[in-house]
Amino acid sequence: MRDEATTEDPRYEAVRSRDGRFDGAFFFAVETTGIYCRPSCPAVTPKRANVRFFATAAAAQGSGFRACRRCRPDAVPGSAEWNVRADVVGRAMRLIADGVVDREGVAGLAGRLGYSARQVQRQLTAELGAGPVALARAQRAHTARVLVQTTELPITEIAFASGFASVRQFNDTIRAVYASTPSELRAAAARGSGRGRRTATPDAGIPLRLAHRGPYQAGPVFDLLEHEAVPGIEDMSGPPGARTYRRTLRLPYGTGIVAVDERPGAARTGLGARPGGWLDARLHLTDPRDLTTAVQRLRRLFDLDADPYAVDERLAADPGLAPLVAARPGLRSPGAADPEELAIRALTGRAEAERLVRRHGKALDAPCGSLTHLFPEPAALAGSQPGGTLGALATALADHAVRLDPGADRDDAQEALRAVPGLDARTIAEIRTRALGDPDVAPPGADAPDSWRPWRSYALNHLRAAGKWEL
Repeated sequence: MRDEATTEDPRYEAVRSRDGRFDGAFFFAVETTGIYCRPSCPAVTPKRANVRFFATAAAAQGSGFRACRRCRPDAVPGSAEWNVRADVVGRAMRLIADGVVDREGVAGLAGRLGYSARQVQRQLTAELGAGPVALARAQRAHTARVLVQTTELPITEIAFASGFASVRQFNDTIRAVYASTPSELRAAAARGSGRGRRTATPDAGIPLRLAHRGPYQAGPVFDLLEHEAVPGIEDMSGPPGARTYRRTLRLPYGTGIVAVDERPGAARTGLGARPGGWLDARLHLTDPRDLTTAVQRLRRLFDLDADPYAVDERLAADPGLAPLVAARPGLRSPGAADPEELAIRALTGRAEAERLVRRHGKALDAPCGSLTHLFPEPAALAGSQPGGTLGALATALADHAVRLDPGADRDDAQEALRAVPGLDARTIAEIRTRALGDPDVAPPGADAPDSWRPWRSYALNHLRAAGKWEL
C-alpha cells in the first residue's frame, strides 16, 4: 500500500538530512529508480512524491526494490526497537535473526512463540510488511553477500551455507536483491580490495565488521568481559584500549571461535556521514551455515543493536546520572553469547565455572591457543550435579522448563526461574538482564527510580562504570 504521508513526515526529514540515527529503524525506496536505501544514504535526496517507506528491508525487497550499492541498506545495525520489545513481533524478529526459520521452518518459529503459523504470518505482515519467510530470505541474502565478498569459499558452497535450498534459488535471490550475480559481487569486492577489503580463506576465518549506531563505549564492555573470562572458553589479550576478546561458541551445526577487537572502527564524517561505527571481528566456524547465528549472538553479547540516543536522552534528564552519561555516551548493557551458559555462570561465579569447564566441558577438536573447550551443556551438568541449585537449574534448562532463547517471553522465563529451588532474586535479575537482554531490570536493593524506565539496566551500568554500584 502506498504511504500517504505528507512532505512533513519526520521520516522524510530524516532522509533529507541524511540522519544516520534512523538507519535500521526504517528504509525508504525510490519508485523512479527501483532502489531502496537507508536514511543516511549519501545519494541525492529524491522527491517526496517518489518515496515509499518500509519497516524492513524484506518488505522493500518484496515490493520489487533492489538494495542500493552505495549505502548497502541490508548491512545496517539491527532494529533497536525489535531488539528490546517483549511482544510477539519482537520475539519473532530475534528468533528469525538467530536463524530459526532456516533451521526449523515457519512451523518451528510459531511453535517457539506459542502461536499458530497463520497468526505469526498475520502479525508480522501487518506490522512489518513481510512475513517470516520473506524476512528470513532477506537475511540469507545478506549472509550470502558477506560470504561472497569476504571469503574465497566456492559460490556453490556459499549458497547452501547461507541457508538456500538450491543454487538456482540462491542466484535468483542475489540478482533480485542486489541486481548483480554472485560472481559480479565478488569481482566488485576484489576491485575494491585496495581500499581495505579483507579477504579470507576457510582456514583463516571470516572477517566481519559488526556495525553499531551512535557512540560505543567499548572499554567498560571489555572490562566486564575480562573480569568474567573463564579460562578454556575465553581469553583477553592486549593492553586496555587495544584488547582482543576471544571465546568458543556452541552453534547449531558445529562450533566456532570468535575474536573481537576493542578499538572501534570510526564512521566517516561530513555530509552524509553515518553516526556510529563497528567492531572488527573474525569468525572461525566448523560449518559456515552457522554464520548468521554466530553474528547475532555476538551482537547480543556486545549490545550492538541498542539505540544510544534514546537511552542517553532519557537518563541524562536525571541530574544524578547526567554527568555519568556525559562522561560515557553510548554506554551499553552487555548480553550473552550463550544464554544458558550465562545463567549457570551467574549462579556459580567464575571460579566454579572454570571447574565445570575442566570437568564437564567438551574439548575442541582443534584447540586454538588457550581456547580448548566449550562450556558444558545443561544436560551434562544435570546428570553430574544431582541435587542442589546448580543441578535444579541445569535440569530446568535441559528440559526446557526454563527457556532463555532469543524468542523467550521474559516474564514467563522469570517465573520459571523463580520455581528453581535455591535460585535467589539477584541471580534471577542478572539472568534477565544479560541472558534475556532486558533493558529495564532493577535488582533487589538497587535504588533505581521509575524515572529511569525503560532503561534501568543501562542506568545501573553507568553507576557500575563510575564505581558507584556493584551487582
